Amino acid sequence: MKSALYLTCALLFSSFHPGSEQPLEPGAPVPKPEVKMLDISGKEISLNMAKGANGLLVIFAGNKCPYMLRNQDRLRSICSFARSNSIGVIMINSNEANRSEEDSYSAMKAYAGAQSFNCYYVLDKNAEMAIAFDANHTPECYLFDKKSLLAYKGAIDDSPGNPEAAKVRWLQNAMNELLAGKQVGVASSNSLGCNIKRKL
Repeated sequence: MKSALYLTCALLFSSFHPGSEQPLEPGAPVPKPEVKMLDISGKEISLNMAKGANGLLVIFAGNKCPYMLRNQDRLRSICSFARSNSIGVIMINSNEANRSEEDSYSAMKAYAGAQSFNCYYVLDKNAEMAIAFDANHTPECYLFDKKSLLAYKGAIDDSPGNPEAAKVRWLQNAMNELLAGKQVGVASSNSLGCNIKRKL
């Protein structure tokens, strides 16, 4: 009787918890491609609008995360490489719990401007896209091919805290293989960074 009651309570709790979708696996289509989000330019941008001829790179990001700060140079280089090879880039800020502070819309504009990021940087209202992607960290990357199918997800490289110590550049390798028409050798890696601050 107790176990049945416990199971009922657990199911009720899970049904009201704002949980995530199933994790995206390689080959999965872009989630919610038509949902429009407010970019720092003032325009409403969807993932389909951000996509380039050769694919789309989605990066979940934040303004003050130490791991973001340690990856700024790498992010600028990656964004530049992707865009020069017709891979669209969009950074998504899903930190809803910090909207009144360091992840406000005005703070996003100031941060992106200071870093000269050459890509869209959009506000994810209610963390809708983070939930759809099952994204949990900043930075966390999702690379889609020209057919909008997931080719790689995870970290930029194997040393998020120290760029000088990086030995395997997973995201760069995935983009190179995608552009060469090859299957991505390493399609996923574990991302390490700050937790996305969803509003409870």
